[in-house]
Amino acid sequence: MGLRSESHQLLSKIATNDEHEENSAYFDGWKAYDNDPFHITKNPSGVIQMGLAENQLSFDLIEEWIKKNPEASICTFEGAKAFKYIANFQDYHGLPEFRNAVAEFMGRVRGGRVKFDPNRIVMGGGATGANELLMFCLADPGDAFLIPTPYYPAFDRDLRWRTGIQLLPITCNSSNNFKITVEALEEAYKSATEANINVKGLIITNPSNPLGTILDKDTLKKLVTFVTQKNIHLDLGLPGFRVGIMYSYNDQVVSCGRKMSSFGLVSSQTQHLLASMLSDEDFVGRFLGESSKRLAKRYTIFTEGLKQVGISCLNANAGLFFWMDLRPLLKEPTFEAEMALWRGIINDVKLNASPGSSFHCTEPGWFRVCFANMDDLTMETALQRIRTFVGSKEGRRGDASEEQAMAKESQA
Repeated sequence: MGLRSESHQLLSKIATNDEHEENSAYFDGWKAYDNDPFHITKNPSGVIQMGLAENQLSFDLIEEWIKKNPEASICTFEGAKAFKYIANFQDYHGLPEFRNAVAEFMGRVRGGRVKFDPNRIVMGGGATGANELLMFCLADPGDAFLIPTPYYPAFDRDLRWRTGIQLLPITCNSSNNFKITVEALEEAYKSATEANINVKGLIITNPSNPLGTILDKDTLKKLVTFVTQKNIHLDLGLPGFRVGIMYSYNDQVVSCGRKMSSFGLVSSQTQHLLASMLSDEDFVGRFLGESSKRLAKRYTIFTEGLKQVGISCLNANAGLFFWMDLRPLLKEPTFEAEMALWRGIINDVKLNASPGSSFHCTEPGWFRVCFANMDDLTMETALQRIRTFVGSKEGRRGDASEEQAMAKESQA
């Protein structure tokens, strides 16, 4: 029997199915940026990346700390003495100093109101690895999690593709700033049970959702059996370090997660560096405070700049992005019109702002904008491009209105 060389016969069904959901405008926007990335001097007409939720506003603080603490890295003369220890095999649970530092950092982020146990920390290869790890621990193929819309497009890939679980949307809308309502949650759960789908839990993704209020309602307790776990992405604005953390209060989840974490560990070199950085209380305090101030300032400047040209945004109180309301610019209130608008923005305006439909948003015209992944000059360039684009749209609408008026006058 000869070997089959055709790729569709050679590769597995998991490898070749479309459950990765990467055939969407969200990922197409990334490809457009990768093919023509903006640079203030080398490529000023390129695509500006507004689809990456990354905090570059505080890189200077981290760079300054690294220069002052060369012993934190085993790749320096000062840190080379730790090389043998780090290069040797390390327990899958992670370096003790790393887990201790992460637990302390998590508590500090919460203002000291909560204490975290380092023995409940499970590592994953970035947020993607930690998220998928949690799905493998909690659900079987075919099981489902309820998730409010709009939600991160890559969740379809990260949570579903290899695990075989389902994500069932809880429909949220702009009338209450896309917050979850008990009625919408009940409807989603009812639809799942009527379809004989086993719902394992609820994924909360939006910091503006009234999580505490919802969890206190008896209605919710009747809907879903919750496993008390936390899935936390630790990156300090450094997603390239690929550090994801799963934290659970459930002993079974911790035990299972640690067994499975061997498939997506964080390098010991990275653990060693971050353990030293996060153990520096003075640096952590300064970083958290300064990062918060810079994010708030950038958010205000960006959204105020949009208001000047009549573009409103959904109010945000956390995170690295906001939702921009471009419904007034749609030719008609349809997702087809949203995609036509998006193609103009990505191809003509050269901005990678992600359309809401790729986030499963139920209302056409909303776009997600990441505001912390660029310097001030790039932000100003992005705002200027938006001003020019909106101005041209307004001009065309004015011309069309004038033509219609003239037509009516001639008919009269």
